[in-house]
Amino acid sequence: MRICDDVFLHADTCHVYVLRDPGRRAAVLVDFGSGDVLDHLEEYGVDEVTDVLVTHHHRDQVQGLARAAAAGARIWVPPVEHDLIARVDEHWRTRPLDNDYDVRQDRYSLLEQVPVAGTVEEYRTRRYGAYDVYTHPLPGHTVGSVGYFADVSGRRLAFTGDLVHGEGRVWSLAATQWAYTGFHETAGMEGVAATVLSCMQVLDRGPDLLLPSHGEIVTDPPAAVARVRSALQELLDMRRRTPWEPEEKLYRPWREITPHLLRNTTSMANTYALLSDHGTALLLDFGYDLSTGLPGGHDRSSRRPLLASVEALRREHGVDRVEVALPTHYHDDHVAGFNLLREVYGTEVWSPSHIAPVLHSPERWDLPCLWYDPIPVDRELPAGEPVRWREYEIGVHELPGHTLYAAAYSFTVDGRAVMATGDQQDTAWEPGITPELLNYQYRNRFRVDDFTASAELYRAVRPELMISGHWQPFDVTDAYLDMLLEEGRRLARLHRELLPREVDFGAEGFAARIDPYRSAVRPGGRLRIEAAVLNPFPSRETAEVTLCAPRGWIAEPALRRVDIAGHGEGTAAFELHVPPGTAPAERLRLAVDVTVGRMRFGQQAEALVSVR
Repeated sequence: MRICDDVFLHADTCHVYVLRDPGRRAAVLVDFGSGDVLDHLEEYGVDEVTDVLVTHHHRDQVQGLARAAAAGARIWVPPVEHDLIARVDEHWRTRPLDNDYDVRQDRYSLLEQVPVAGTVEEYRTRRYGAYDVYTHPLPGHTVGSVGYFADVSGRRLAFTGDLVHGEGRVWSLAATQWAYTGFHETAGMEGVAATVLSCMQVLDRGPDLLLPSHGEIVTDPPAAVARVRSALQELLDMRRRTPWEPEEKLYRPWREITPHLLRNTTSMANTYALLSDHGTALLLDFGYDLSTGLPGGHDRSSRRPLLASVEALRREHGVDRVEVALPTHYHDDHVAGFNLLREVYGTEVWSPSHIAPVLHSPERWDLPCLWYDPIPVDRELPAGEPVRWREYEIGVHELPGHTLYAAAYSFTVDGRAVMATGDQQDTAWEPGITPELLNYQYRNRFRVDDFTASAELYRAVRPELMISGHWQPFDVTDAYLDMLLEEGRRLARLHRELLPREVDFGAEGFAARIDPYRSAVRPGGRLRIEAAVLNPFPSRETAEVTLCAPRGWIAEPALRRVDIAGHGEGTAAFELHVPPGTAPAERLRLAVDVTVGRMRFGQQAEALVSVR
């Protein structure tokens, strides 16, 4: 079927769109189906396929991709779904099946992985063959779906995957259920809401035709979107107490705290924009923008950063550039969008020095909520020293508690003294009604006195307004600061009353940690392994540390003795030799066996090594 000059639809397990190069007998394809199109290239006046652009990972779109790779075509896939195509063997090996509450259709993936040339660049235009193609995220049918826009023969074509079907339906409602239905009023409707928002963004780009993966070509995009939006809205509102307002989420996400300080109401963790009179902005945290709820699972394909609110900053608040992004801590819901900000807008990431190592080398750390990819840091900020951005002086403070690797920022904006505290506490306190949540998690490396220290920091800085990671801005009173100090001291007292007095490993409860936590080595290669060892006793003691490795591997030395001050920490370093000929394997286990003084604590830490 000819759509316009040099653009054709080839019917297969999905629609495969052929974009022929008018200057040579070559083509770019959008989606691939079973690969049947390769047997019909002559009918389209084509000798070779140079590139295949994939809209999403479902098997009906990509089941024949091995044929494309064998034919020498470059395969480009959505960033979030790379691992469901190029590393799907690992997905099948590790995907939980027992007692499974993850209802996403991530198992509707390739049976065997296929190498790809790379990922498409979202929010940007790139040339593929003879065509300039703009890629836009279109979550809905899958979390990671993308759409492609190209101007051909005077018409704007939108290749929308399975976002819509024909003249205003969807190919699958089951695919839009990203999480198991729970007790929250929108649980199980994340993809439905995302489909509505994605349809609105498609129309914003002014397409003349929608070219779906299934169903007839859409010749009246506004009418088709209106039809599907109406039905999806009704379906969504069946689970809500009040009607859902997609226009507010997409076009008016920012709420004014002061004229120069805004809060993003659509992000999973609060993002704040500090505005400069120079027309630029600094963002405090930037995680999951335009969130409709977290999908089930924890793999890369279940977590997606977006940039919709940045466009709203430009449109509604005259911001021509987001210059800097600051993290309050390393957790994914606060930093997931940092790399995308840098790639699309040139935003610099500034980070406190104690958080930066976690951002740029996440694989080395045994911590929860780590983002999947390294986040390069453009400028490290020493804690305790203010930093200047535009007309603002921003205080940088260590804020251990919720996690050891967290910071608070203090600044004055529009005459108000503000402190950003991340997830340290919930700032929802109402005396006698709502208790304050001191948000500690032991695996985040909480220490017994952290919340006492943070309360004392707040009393020293004396902010008028506190902004936090998941709660409303809070007007600070003396009573609130007194309460935080009292609660911090009470938390510390209870830990000391409950934990052993004679063996003090603190709140974490372990004698050692291994660095790096995750690493890879070749057969016959070597690794440097360091174990940080705690002395749980008040007096200086000698720790004996041995590295436990897979059979046949050699650790040098076999035993380390480390002299450690009372309640101090020492380091035991080893060189690990992997025998030549070791078979490739994933996540082989290491541990350190620790004795401090006369007490043996056994294998107190682990690390994972892959042989590749």
